[in-house]
Amino acid sequence: MRVHHVCKDSDHDETFELLDDDDQPIPVVAGFLRHLRARGCSPNTLSAYSYDLLHFMFFLKKHQLTYQEFTPPHALQFLEYLSTIPSRKQARRLSLVLSTTTAEGTSTTRLSPATINRTFAAVSSFYEYLILSGEFSQRENPIQQVDDPALARVSERHRPFMGRGSRQRPIRRSVHVKTVQRVPRPMDDEQINKLLASLRLKRDRAMLLLLLHGGLRPGDYIG
Repeated sequence: MRVHHVCKDSDHDETFELLDDDDQPIPVVAGFLRHLRARGCSPNTLSAYSYDLLHFMFFLKKHQLTYQEFTPPHALQFLEYLSTIPSRKQARRLSLVLSTTTAEGTSTTRLSPATINRTFAAVSSFYEYLILSGEFSQRENPIQQVDDPALARVSERHRPFMGRGSRQRPIRRSVHVKTVQRVPRPMDDEQINKLLASLRLKRDRAMLLLLLHGGLRPGDYIG
């Protein structure tokens, strides 16, 4: 199985396909990717979901399962599987990562916690699509979600920074990997100059310079 990148030069349209061992598109995944395209997802999103589902299909093949037979207990096995497979990209992280050496002497890195959680999110979205389209016989998503306990620690008098727009019901997946919250890295001068050069309207440049030099958050500017 592999991910096939399809680029149509006529209209600069990009999409991705997940091919089986016979180099044929997997119908149920093809339908899901078409659904994502119809929702306006970017090529980067389609690529990420394709590779996430590739991991999932390899897992099903290894355990001789079909997507219809995948159940919540299998999600625990899927987590163990993801923690052992190598990353397809060279790690570019400031924190410590798990690295192993193969028999050939080459060093490989494992999937990061964020990537594993994103894969579970992709599989969860995949099953939500299958349930809505009637492709999945069960009515419950095997990647189960639960209420986030953090909800109980937030006072009812708390006013979110973005007002009502940011208030939502905290949900997390029952199977997930703990991630480290990192401080965002500031943009360097070259990145800022490129961003300013990409703006065509004086209004947009003024807005960006106000945020930059005033140290404002988006909500401060909107307010």
